[in-house]
Amino acid sequence: MHPRTVETSLYSADSPASVRVPCRVFSGWERADHTIVARFGSLPATIVGDAMDRLGVVHGKIAALCGSARCAGSALPVLTVAGDNLAIHAALEGAEPGDVLIVNGQGDVSRALFGGLLARKARSKGIRGVVIDGCVRDIAEIRELAVPTWARGVVAAGPLKHGPGVVGRPVACGGVVCAPGDIVVADASGVAIVPLADVVGVAERAEAIQVWEAEAVRRLEQ
Repeated sequence: MHPRTVETSLYSADSPASVRVPCRVFSGWERADHTIVARFGSLPATIVGDAMDRLGVVHGKIAALCGSARCAGSALPVLTVAGDNLAIHAALEGAEPGDVLIVNGQGDVSRALFGGLLARKARSKGIRGVVIDGCVRDIAEIRELAVPTWARGVVAAGPLKHGPGVVGRPVACGGVVCAPGDIVVADASGVAIVPLADVVGVAERAEAIQVWEAEAVRRLEQ
């Protein structure tokens, strides 16, 4: 994969808020087949984590902000400077339907990296979910738009747009390495990251665990 350098601005060129700084964007990476993604769509994040020896589960501080929302899709990783979301704008330009944004925001909670405007853009691009090691704002609007979102919290302060950033390369998010095309499974319990090379085996093990647990529940309720 070869990067392309893009200049991204949220505002028109004549706006005093306009910022044009390059971000490196990598594209052309492999995404999982939609049939395997669909299998993960019916599996809880807890069981997916159990199927990976209870590894690959994002830190619990990155929590669901949209109630019972859940998602499963291909990871679109983004690396940002703390408090800066220029790279997220660049990522959404090349996003594909079914992607899940995985953002390394350096764990910063002083500024929101995602809000109502980006939620609208994400929804228009077919993004299935947003996972941010950082904060969001406009949470009522995000919930109204039904964009499944996981983050460290909510803060009113908005982001800077100075860059730099990187899109489409492996990132760390909540203590877990996430590469482009890995499968992300997220629900009210948290977020699990499944390496692309392991998706078939993990799906099979998770489905077997799900069947075993259902039988255990049936026996307990007799």
